[in-house]
Amino acid sequence: MAAPVVRDEELELSIDSLAYGGNGVARLNGFVVFVRRGLPGDRVRARVTKVRRNHAEAVAVDVLEPGPQRVEAPCEHYPACGGCRFQDLAYEAQVSAKEEQVHDALRRIGGIAEPPLEPIVPAEEVFHYRNKLEYSFTETPSGPALGFHRAGRWDEVLDISRCWLTTDLGNAVRDTVRDWARTEKLEAYDQAEHTGYLRHLVLREGRNTGQLLVQLVTAAGERFDRDELVEVLRRFPEVRSIHWAVNESQAEVTNLPTTLLWGEEAIEEELCGLRFRVRPNAFLQTNTRMAERLYELAGEYAALTGGETVYDLYCGIGTIGLTLASRALTVWGVEVSEESVACALENADLNGITNAAFFAGEVGASLEELAERAGPPDVAVVDPPRAGLSGKALRRLARLEAPRLVYVSCNPTTLAGNVKDLRRDWGYRLERARPVDMFPHTPHVETVALLTRA
Repeated sequence: MAAPVVRDEELELSIDSLAYGGNGVARLNGFVVFVRRGLPGDRVRARVTKVRRNHAEAVAVDVLEPGPQRVEAPCEHYPACGGCRFQDLAYEAQVSAKEEQVHDALRRIGGIAEPPLEPIVPAEEVFHYRNKLEYSFTETPSGPALGFHRAGRWDEVLDISRCWLTTDLGNAVRDTVRDWARTEKLEAYDQAEHTGYLRHLVLREGRNTGQLLVQLVTAAGERFDRDELVEVLRRFPEVRSIHWAVNESQAEVTNLPTTLLWGEEAIEEELCGLRFRVRPNAFLQTNTRMAERLYELAGEYAALTGGETVYDLYCGIGTIGLTLASRALTVWGVEVSEESVACALENADLNGITNAAFFAGEVGASLEELAERAGPPDVAVVDPPRAGLSGKALRRLARLEAPRLVYVSCNPTTLAGNVKDLRRDWGYRLERARPVDMFPHTPHVETVALLTRA
């Protein structure tokens, strides 16, 4: 049966709910249409952009009747900027939708009729919560500026005057770098033409320590005065570390080797009473306050008594494993990033923790060797990327038969798929799960899940 809509057709639709990923869900005589910029309760005029056999995609071009949960977005760049999706949706509705998305994924994909889902933990701050932002340079009539990609566009960057996700300090440092670039008459990189020089600015804040790391990313060549940039940035007493990275490829990446221009190699952050050194490319949860809530929840689910061998897989800079170490016999961390592992080892020393060890390697390929060295785990904590546990990593972890598996997920659909496999093939049972909202005004949601094996 053919779809009842065609591309570029305009429809009047009522939005029922939000799908995972952030699009509104509407139905046309039972046929599902996912509507970008449609919010629950809205009546919208939408233009169809893509048609599939079982659904269509559309974008709202006009809100005919706003839903009761629509609010005024405070940011002057909204909705053109792609950094936020839901500033115009009441926060209570955002967290309710995220909780329902995790429940739906565990039921529909995970195959659990009644998922043991606990109430979502809402964010403590709904604005100014990010400790890391990556800006792109763009050329304007006034010279180079800094901002974010326009929603849905890879080749257009908006000049941002104030971002509501960072702090006043972050906004001020960004503007200072912009003014420095204009004074130095440097040219922004053009992603379409692959010309120009200035590419990205990365700012990382230690929100509990007041320390700031600055990383400038340019095209090849040293076309700026290092001392001048350092002098400008040192006007901010919070700046402790200034790095420069060169990107000679066409890809927009910032995870690159860096040259230290001034200060310390890393800044420090404090989480759960511990100090952590953070280098330019090391992974750290970008919402400091909610990272602490996340780690406390992981510790509660781990239920350590002091005698356990704990595996900390995809350990990053060791944040979860080190917060568990005082309640465990030993902690063994694995992470593919050598820079993050170097940070984890430093962090163990920094906090005087002697019962934690960290190793660089791909998790799936490292588990057998780790088990030979450390013995089987009593508790395994996994914090995988958005794609979840790969087939090899899941199988090799499951073969170790850890009695407790604490899964920290940033994607409810891949969490649900992994839970299904662990239940069906390996005898694990989902005991508890709780969403945590780390990223207000975006579609993303974290979940901590506990699986047990009899």
